[in-house]
Amino acid sequence: MVMHGIPALSAAPVVCRPDSAFVLECGDAATGREVHRWEIDLRHPGSYRVQVVYPLELAAGDLSASFRIGGVASGEVLRKVYVIEDGLVAEFEEPAELAAARVYSVSLESGVAPERVRLVPAGYVKSRISLSSGHYYDAWLKMHESAPKQAAMEWFRQARFGMFIHWGVYSQAAGSWKGVPIEKGDGPKVAEWLQFAFKIPREEYRAFARKFNPDKSFARNFAKLAKDAGMRYVVITSKHHDGFALFDSAHSEFDIADASPYDGDLVKELYDACRAEGLEFGVYYSHGNDWAEGGDGNYRNVKAANDRYGVPTRPNGKNLWDPSPDSHAGYLAAKAYPQIEELVRKLPDLRLIWFDGDGLITERQAFDFYKLVYELNPHIVVSRRVGYDFGDYIDAGDNKTPSAGELAAKHFETCGTANHSWGFKAQDNDWKSGNQLLRNFVDIVSKGGNYLLNIGPDGRGTVPAPCVESFHEMGGWVKTNREAIFGTERWVTPSEGVVRVKDSASVASEFWFSAKGDAVFVMSLANPGGRVRIRSLGESAGRVTGVRLLGSDAELDWSQSAAGLEVDLTGAEIGPNGYALKVGLSAGGE
Repeated sequence: MVMHGIPALSAAPVVCRPDSAFVLECGDAATGREVHRWEIDLRHPGSYRVQVVYPLELAAGDLSASFRIGGVASGEVLRKVYVIEDGLVAEFEEPAELAAARVYSVSLESGVAPERVRLVPAGYVKSRISLSSGHYYDAWLKMHESAPKQAAMEWFRQARFGMFIHWGVYSQAAGSWKGVPIEKGDGPKVAEWLQFAFKIPREEYRAFARKFNPDKSFARNFAKLAKDAGMRYVVITSKHHDGFALFDSAHSEFDIADASPYDGDLVKELYDACRAEGLEFGVYYSHGNDWAEGGDGNYRNVKAANDRYGVPTRPNGKNLWDPSPDSHAGYLAAKAYPQIEELVRKLPDLRLIWFDGDGLITERQAFDFYKLVYELNPHIVVSRRVGYDFGDYIDAGDNKTPSAGELAAKHFETCGTANHSWGFKAQDNDWKSGNQLLRNFVDIVSKGGNYLLNIGPDGRGTVPAPCVESFHEMGGWVKTNREAIFGTERWVTPSEGVVRVKDSASVASEFWFSAKGDAVFVMSLANPGGRVRIRSLGESAGRVTGVRLLGSDAELDWSQSAAGLEVDLTGAEIGPNGYALKVGLSAGGE
């Protein structure tokens, strides 16, 4: 779209945030017919969403704008996405593809005077992260960049592989209610959403909790399975959306100690077992959703505000069938904040809090959760689902891994399932093989992220046998090739020849890469039975100084040319799930 020939405003502030998002201030424009211009120095190429923030008093009607960056223009009626404390956020439909690290000229013309423009990494939007207004961002950033928090993040970046555990009252029901499978209910078809799916009244669900009575061996078994799989940390659902706490809480009677026949504290017992195995420990906590005592999840208040500006409100996950009489803000004050404090004090070596259900909480509430955890223990890592942009890292979404163009400067983690459901669902027998799970893992490692892989035990605490088998299969590969995984980072090329087909079988021409110091690791998930050529390690990548097969002392025959690195693996001891090579690489010279 051609811009109007109106003089540009004087240079307005440009903020490049540490997470690679840009905030471009528009200044004090009197009308929306002025052209706002900036220059940005892009250091992190990729796909960016273009958002425009408008003052609320001007945002009730349609919002149209035209935007140009790097010679590419777009003009349209913008999509209203959410309200922040000082404005309404509207978004262009298509992202801006910024493929090179360089200086870009940016301009915007809008029918309504905007306050600022934001370029947001596409991975943020894909993960449903809402950038905050900025009222709390500087205070959050000071905590996030503190020495204790950064030390915790360094551990997290190196940890790479963790176990997620979805376990609770719903596990006893096994994915059905009164003989009806959850597939016939409303909402997500995963077992932990049982109460939502069948709109089970709160008192009826409380009564069902009396049947949840796990076997005492669960803690030892879970911790051992994580260790055998090569995992470094464990995260359990201390309280899911149903509001039932797996720990003894003084701030709710809907917990393992008061609402079930079990004699003990499941979270504390698992924490002790994991620490005994040398595993780090984290807790999942649904702070935004609580179907037992969280009212309507703030839905009515948020919808009333959004309706004034034509912003859609997603009710998914909110108890609108039998909400508790207390307000959502009252629930936060009386239950959620105090339970987080209980968990931090109960578990002195807690490493991670994986918040969830943040969709309708306010900026201030999200910030207060982060601040509470930091003040109690600054060494705890906080997930992005605490709300807005206040997490220490990004979770890429359930069973989703970002593409190379969607990666932001913030570290990411992918949480994934071994079948489809997170909680135990007896009818879900579509189990991924160990090789399929390894494909997910090495893809994530090659992009610099963590993999949090889930188990869904039944009501007694038994993990389904196919899941156990796949985890043990993964563990053998991880143990042999751990040098290529833990403490590594992204290489310039994440992968080569990878077939992007869901659950495809691995082939010998697929390679994933990671790096550490002057070494590049090449990961493959198939046994080639002979020679392989790795094109990404041709002479243009640098001079190869040595090649070693991890887990083996065998001498390998190899050669490097412009076409790539060729390695002869004939006769090498390689299992059906492949291997990893450590390649010494010099930047140049003799």
